[in-house]
Amino acid sequence: MIVRPRPTLVTVMFALRGSILPQVAPTVITLTAFSVVVVAAEQRWPWAFPVTAGVGPFTLIGLALSIFLSFRNNACYDRWWEARKVWGSLIVETRGLARTIPALLPGEEHAALRRTCLLRVLAFTSALHACLRGGDEAKAAAPWLPENEAVALRERPSPVDATLRPMLADLAAAMRAAALTDVLFGLLERKVSDLCAIQTACERIRHTPVPFAYTLLVYRTAWLYCLFLPVGLSGSLGWATPFAVALVTYTFFGLDALGDELEEPFGTAPNDLPLDAMLRTVERTVLDALGDPLPPPVAADRYWLR
Repeated sequence: MIVRPRPTLVTVMFALRGSILPQVAPTVITLTAFSVVVVAAEQRWPWAFPVTAGVGPFTLIGLALSIFLSFRNNACYDRWWEARKVWGSLIVETRGLARTIPALLPGEEHAALRRTCLLRVLAFTSALHACLRGGDEAKAAAPWLPENEAVALRERPSPVDATLRPMLADLAAAMRAAALTDVLFGLLERKVSDLCAIQTACERIRHTPVPFAYTLLVYRTAWLYCLFLPVGLSGSLGWATPFAVALVTYTFFGLDALGDELEEPFGTAPNDLPLDAMLRTVERTVLDALGDPLPPPVAADRYWLR
């Protein structure tokens, strides 16, 4: 995710980090070059262009295309924002467990159980991070788990969910040993269920994209619109047509490309969520509760917070 102060005019005109321009530049250059060819042909062979459509039809089509682009981008931003809220809830639940488990299981006799439970929360978050970014879930969770549990994860259909099963089993054993009452066990069990709900919400966002028909309709219409635009404008704008086409192409295809980034909020594009930074927040929360040394927060690299 790009994090930077409010831009000045110079920054707005020349900033590339976080801009969508590098992605759409080939399309903009191609369509601008095509418009130059159209204008040159109109100037050289005016008899081949006896009728010009003017800007009227393109205004109506552009309005309709803008509505479709707005709908798709709103849908993609909703996915991005929901994903951010889900990971915010994960940080909230982690902080709650980091406070609750030491308070409900005090004393040296429960030190091992406290540490194991909190590290499993960290293993869950690390595995979820890997799952959402296409990594090895079991490998990501392994540093925080006992060796036997880390090996067993590879046999599970959902390694992320499997990190929490031993935790719940140990808490149930503590309840049977009278270290926890059934009420306190129920409190912790609900927090574990909340973590599972967060995992399910993340998987729903990742595996349910915006319907392809919307993307296809917008992309196809944008290409047709920008291809016919110089034909309609060349008679009235002349050599100013390529500049108008470049601006329209940058706007339409830039919005489309931005929607593609926001549609997959867990990716590694500049405008995707900073999962690495949020995972580090969870790590620092858990390790602080355990009294272990804390890794430094993830800092933005040239305004890019990963």
